[in-house]
Formats: sequence, C-alpha cells, structure tokens
Amino acid sequence: MSGDREHELVLFGATSFVGELTAAYLARHAPAGTRIALAGRSRQRLEAARDRLPAPGGDWPLVVADTSDTEALARMAAATDVVATTVGPYAKYGMPVVEACATAGTHYADLTGEVQFAREAIDRFDEVARSTGARIVHSCGYDSIPSDLAVLLLHSRVQADGEGELTDVTAVARIRGGVSGGTVDSMRGLADAAKADRSVFRLLRDPFGLSPERDAEPETRQPSDTPTPHRLHGRWVAPFVMASYNTRIVRRSNAIAGYSYGKGLRYGEVMGVGKGPVGAVAAGAVTAGLGGLLAGLSTPGVRQVLDRVLPKPGTGPSEKTQETGWFRHDVDATTTTGARYTARVSGSGDPGYAATAVMLGESALCLALDGDRLPNRTGSLTPATAMGPALVERLRTAGHVYDVAPA
Repeated sequence: MSGDREHELVLFGATSFVGELTAAYLARHAPAGTRIALAGRSRQRLEAARDRLPAPGGDWPLVVADTSDTEALARMAAATDVVATTVGPYAKYGMPVVEACATAGTHYADLTGEVQFAREAIDRFDEVARSTGARIVHSCGYDSIPSDLAVLLLHSRVQADGEGELTDVTAVARIRGGVSGGTVDSMRGLADAAKADRSVFRLLRDPFGLSPERDAEPETRQPSDTPTPHRLHGRWVAPFVMASYNTRIVRRSNAIAGYSYGKGLRYGEVMGVGKGPVGAVAAGAVTAGLGGLLAGLSTPGVRQVLDRVLPKPGTGPSEKTQETGWFRHDVDATTTTGARYTARVSGSGDPGYAATAVMLGESALCLALDGDRLPNRTGSLTPATAMGPALVERLRTAGHVYDVAPA
C-alpha cells in the first residue's frame, strides 16, 4: 500500500440497501479524519444518499463508477487503500471489482455468500493479489464473520491451553430478522448457475469447494449441510440456510493457516428452533420450507410465482425489523485430548443488514487502519486469515460478543 492515496476507504455500492446502512455506520464510528469516499454508478443517487448521512458523511467525496466500466473501476481502486463493496449479486457484478483491486494492490472486502463467485475469484486473482500485496477478503458480513471468527477463537484458546487440535465443532445459529431482495436475487442466480452448469452443482456439493488446494485436503468426513431435524442439547435443530457457505469459509481458513485448527476438523452448522413439541414442529417446517424454496427457484412455473411474492432487489427489512433483530451462535467444540469448549458469538440488529453493516464497516476500517496488526498474508483470504484478532477486537468494541470458555 502506498500510504499516500487519495482515500483510505471507498464504499462501493453506497446507494444499495446495505450500502446506505454501512455508510451511516462509518459516518458515526470511523475515527475522525478517516478519508472515506462513497462510490456508485449514479452521481444523483450518491448525492441523495450522502445528504442522508450524519456528519461527517455529508462532506465525503463521491466516486462515479460502474461495474461495466473497467477504466473507472481501475481509477477507483488506484485512488484508495481499501474498497468495500456491496454491489451484488457478486457472481453477476463482482468480478471486475476484484480484478481492479487485485491489480492495483488495493485491499478488498465484500458480503458474498456465493460459492461459485468466491471460487472463480480465488482461481483468477489470488496470485495477482499476492504479487501486488492486496488482501482480497470475501464474506465480511453475517456471511461468514461469526462462523469464521468463532472457530478461530476456539482454536486460539485450545492452543493456549495445550489441549491439542479441534475435532468436532458444531455451531447452533439462532436469528431474528428479515430477508432482502438482494439475498433472494443471489439465491436465484445460484439456482440458475447450478442448473445450467453441472460443475457449479458439483462445487456446491463439495465440502472443500473453497479450499486453496483441493487435492491436499484430508479425507475427513464432514457433517451434512442439510441434516434431518433432531435434538441437540435439548433443543430441536434444523438445517441452517447459510451452512453450505459458512462451512466452506471455515475450512478454507483452516487450510490457509496450514491446518493449524486440525486436519481432523469436522465443522457443521445447524439452526436452533426451539424445545419440546413446538420445537419439533418448527424444525420440520424450517426443513420443508428451505427445501421448497430452493426447489421452487429451480422449477419453471413455481419460480415465476415466487418471483412475484419474494422481495425485489434493492429492498430490505423495515427499520423496526432491523432494530429488533439479533443473532446468536453457540459453538460447541471437542479436541484431540478430549477437552470440550464452547464459543458464543452474538449481536443486536437484523443479522443480514443492521449487524452486517457493523461487520463490513469494521472489516473495511480494519483493513484500512490496522495494517501493522494484521496477519502477514496477502492474496485471496478469509476474515479470520486476513484480519483475525484485530477484527475480533473491533467487533467487541462495537458491541458484538465473542466469548470462548471450557465447557
């Protein structure tokens, strides 16, 4: 990083639903004097979004750039230390931004939960980013920071206690929040890609689909992403919609770190839905609903009906839903010595939006301002391997909980 670029941080997609939330968070919480700019394809919309920001956001410069304009993206990337982008679906719009940042040696953070996009970005630009010193960090929101940092903290505590390596780790996620049109649009794109290209379908089914070197992965059998409803510690659990992505990020972190978590790591995620008969019914309903949604998005006719009733791109939860939402992950772990640990990660605000704005905002600030405290790695990374303890510290200061203790 040159240290003398015009901006320290550019928020690309600042007029999107989550982009505006992130801009407002940065306006309230970025250290005084941080050089931040807002970017997007429409100056008029950028000006309107900027006018809604608290001070000092109303004075931030604007950068007009579109994902179809490679020259504008190159200028944007060259003028800043970090680009944080909310412009998705990333499989449709994200690759030119990754290319611009990797080429310019500019750190990059996004919110993707799209396996096929992350895989392609890794394959195309990891070596480029290594050569320029860029950190390309995918999934800096609720996809997949709570999962990735929880397992990192478990590993660090187990290592400090001399209790060997992690073996079985299970996260039970509980959330309250809404669904945005952008998330649904990403799911549509994923369904279309898997239907059109058999290799995408196989990638989605591969538990090590984001591994830096697939052939080097241990043949450790991994938990199912779609388990049948069952009871765990007295609570009914069902499949978690984000498990098929979050688990790949955690396994990639383990591989990038030289399998320091453990080559025998088995990591899975489920959704906690309640206790007793009510919990059993809820677990069945969640399982059926998730399966029906994914099948429906791939089925002509049903897809058209869902398109009429599901949220449209650019929309998101109400302000009340954002404020009353929350997330909590309870993560149980065992080690090669038989020791047991538990981690808790939680935060207030709708997880995909209000809480994600905190996570993306702090990730961007971490990449921009905490260079001397970050792991000595470049290239295509994960939140844990790019920022690690520095990001944990930031999120704790922002009010999120990251705790680990012996069970």
